[in-house]
Amino acid sequence: MRDLLKCVHVMNRIFSGFRPVLDRLGEYFVPILAGATLRERLIGCAGALLGVILTGMICDAILGSGAHVPLIVAPIGASAVLLFAVPASPLAQPWPIIGGNTISALVGVTVARFLPDPFLAAGVGVSLAILVMSFTRSLHPPGGAVALSAVIGGPAILSAGYAFPFIPIALNSLLLVLLGVAFHKVSRRSYPHVPVPVAGNTHRTSDLPAMLRVGFRREDIDAALLALNETFDIDRDDLDRILRRIELQSLVRLHGELTCAEIMSRDVISIPADASPERARMLLLAHNIRTLPVIGDDGRLVGIVGLRELEGATDRLIHAVSPAAVASPDEHALKLLPVLTDGRSHAVIIIDAAHHVLGMITQTDLLAAAARLLRHEGGVKPPSDIRPLSGIRA
Repeated sequence: MRDLLKCVHVMNRIFSGFRPVLDRLGEYFVPILAGATLRERLIGCAGALLGVILTGMICDAILGSGAHVPLIVAPIGASAVLLFAVPASPLAQPWPIIGGNTISALVGVTVARFLPDPFLAAGVGVSLAILVMSFTRSLHPPGGAVALSAVIGGPAILSAGYAFPFIPIALNSLLLVLLGVAFHKVSRRSYPHVPVPVAGNTHRTSDLPAMLRVGFRREDIDAALLALNETFDIDRDDLDRILRRIELQSLVRLHGELTCAEIMSRDVISIPADASPERARMLLLAHNIRTLPVIGDDGRLVGIVGLRELEGATDRLIHAVSPAAVASPDEHALKLLPVLTDGRSHAVIIIDAAHHVLGMITQTDLLAAAARLLRHEGGVKPPSDIRPLSGIRA
């Protein structure tokens, strides 16, 4: 037993000596791209496998095995990496893949016709492809390889002339994109990637939305990118959305102990789904509230109604119901900030797992909670001579 313990002790010393080296090697296996996980990479591998195989098979069925040009070109492999591994990249969208590859092939074929020196033609072809892709908003890294292939691809490609950019380049690219759209839909990934538009003012005035009036603005993002003097593979709207999410996550981390259950109203005025619109109007005015949860026959939340939804409603209340913003009681209360400051939602309904109403958090509730947090942090107190304005109600 003593010998065994001694052996274990020696082995521990050996492994502890190698630990710094192993930790160092482990750094090289950390994904470079933010958000990249093993699952995402495996999905990308499966997509590339199916995409490249099916693209080649379909081209073979269309062109036949006797075609004088390749049925599938090497740069399609690089396009597949972008399409399936980083589908949110601006460089991996349908137009950059199809347009970038095709335009680059046209540039390469044209340069090869006018410049007989292969090295000069290769350099000019790739550089002009970058320039033209930039002007046509179709920048796609494999496009450089396509332009190079058109210049040094051999007799078969040179003899194909201006047919090469369309068969097989455009055909390969189009098929790969169509297969990518189908694959991402099946795997429940968003493609083509559409950046979430910046929230507008729902009140149709020139003011910025409430959440955009404080903190950084889009011009701050542009100024920061200009100061860094680098090009990043991310859309500005996506960058704006990520930064605002980071702000919210930081706020939640600092005040994560405040849950919805702590600040929600529990005596919630609600109305059955089979009630009349007139009954709903009466409840809204009698209790001086803006939102009524609508409850179905099974006791579950159906949606909400307010005076806006009830305008013109004369038949059944269920026809005027709008979807409700909901949250669970154990969620962080400050996560409701984006919802309650979007200019549309006045309240969030707190529900359990079975969609039964447990409470409600209004804009006033969240404002009071935020004021309490500031007070506990020793924030600046308002001047003592401030008095509530008479005649104004929340």
